Amino acid sequence: MFAVTWHLVWAAVLTAATGGLVANGVLPPGPEFLALSLGVGAGLFGALMAGLDNQPAGALAILAWAGVAAAAAQLTGGLAGPLAAWCLTPLAAAAAFRRPALLSFGAAAGLGTAAMVAATAVLTPMVRPSSELSIWLGLIALGLTGLGFAAGLVAFQGRIRGETARAGDTEAELRGLLEGQPLLLLALDADGRILRSYGPSPVGMELRGWLPQILGELVAPDDRETVDAALARALADGRAEVDFAPAHDVDGWCLLFLRRTAGGGLIGALCDARAQRDREIGLEQARLSAEQQNAGKSRFLANMSHELRTPLNAIMGFSDIMRQRLFGPMSDRYADYAELIHESGAHLLELINDVLDMSKIEAERFELAREDFDAREAISAVLRLMRGEAERAGVSLRGALPPTPLHAEADRRAIKQIALNLLSNALKFTPKGGSVTLAAQARGDQLEIVVTDTGVGIAAVDLARLGKPFEQAGDADQRAGGVGLGLSLVRAFAKLHGGEMVMESVVGEGTTVTVRMPVLLPAAANAPMDIPANG
Repeated sequence: MFAVTWHLVWAAVLTAATGGLVANGVLPPGPEFLALSLGVGAGLFGALMAGLDNQPAGALAILAWAGVAAAAAQLTGGLAGPLAAWCLTPLAAAAAFRRPALLSFGAAAGLGTAAMVAATAVLTPMVRPSSELSIWLGLIALGLTGLGFAAGLVAFQGRIRGETARAGDTEAELRGLLEGQPLLLLALDADGRILRSYGPSPVGMELRGWLPQILGELVAPDDRETVDAALARALADGRAEVDFAPAHDVDGWCLLFLRRTAGGGLIGALCDARAQRDREIGLEQARLSAEQQNAGKSRFLANMSHELRTPLNAIMGFSDIMRQRLFGPMSDRYADYAELIHESGAHLLELINDVLDMSKIEAERFELAREDFDAREAISAVLRLMRGEAERAGVSLRGALPPTPLHAEADRRAIKQIALNLLSNALKFTPKGGSVTLAAQARGDQLEIVVTDTGVGIAAVDLARLGKPFEQAGDADQRAGGVGLGLSLVRAFAKLHGGEMVMESVVGEGTTVTVRMPVLLPAAANAPMDIPANG
């Protein structure tokens, strides 16, 4: 480190000079010897402080130089004495540290030292050394101070030139990076004038070689108002973004990001967004195509469902006649076959009705038949219908309904279908000996239907997708019991009524499905909440 070397050289040279004067009998013990010894000590202390390599240590060393210079000058005759030149040592030492902040501090310390010596000379008489000793002390003071000052300034200037060169290299590197990056960076004033630009211009954005120029001149006329609004929004809110067509490319498309600077101007990043726009257009076309295909699928399923119901009704009707033996006796085996045909037809008709309803809902052709009725009656009918199935499965089915009416304005068939689908699912996934509970209650204007079972539960990965059309959970035997439309119909019917379906489940403990719909009339909304009753 230069500052350490400077101080050690100072101390070494001054020690050698002092020794030489003592050896030749020119420097007797006295104030002059003490002054030179203080100079050696200042050099050693300065080297110690320079080794710490921080600004506070450098400032402490400069203060030490100021104190030593003042004491040495006073011991040898003040400003008129041979060591008066040492008043410049604080500035020389500051230059040796090569820190710009210390240079001004050293100059101030040197001036303060000279002023203090001058003031002391007025108050206290100064004694100068002999002529011969004064000559030698003056040579030592001027030589060491001049050489040290020169060496410090040369080193200081070298550091400044090095830092300037590094700053220039850094600036050139940054400028190269700015010019080489793929965006066009713009420095704008508050009026939208381009002050500086870096990077390539997108096609259609023809920046002139001289600046400033108005950003709006580079924008297609139809989009200039939008860009001006984005500039105003960025100045007000701190940021904005806008896309627009460039002025000189009818097929081009640009995206501009704006940020407000601390000085009240704007920084803009402009990129060619044609590829992004093409992707968005492609995605929109794909979305429209998918919606059209989905609508076509829904129409096809709706038409096919109608076509299938006609022969299926005939099959069920004739099989019903056969199993009731309306036209005469038949063997028990044929009667069993007729029973199986009727049951299979009923199951198939149920599936077809679900597909038909979902197709109508997806095609936005399903219309609710709203009417005023007591929701307890519709839910009780479903409980009675499903009780036989629950007994055959060995599952306890319980209903919890309030004692007062639940006056609702809703689609009666949809409410029944919601309760029926929820109970069917619960019974399907509840093993023998388990229980299923259906509760209905009023919460404000919300009709809340809750079905809880003690079944196998649903894994989180399955829970996230259930409720979508044709999605199923469970093992192969359980999936074979339907096509995965039960819960999706429940969710769709709830949504058509302005409500929602919420599912909660723990594997091995059971599942709770809650449907809430704002369909209750004021009388029902004020009814008591959740009073259990066996259904």
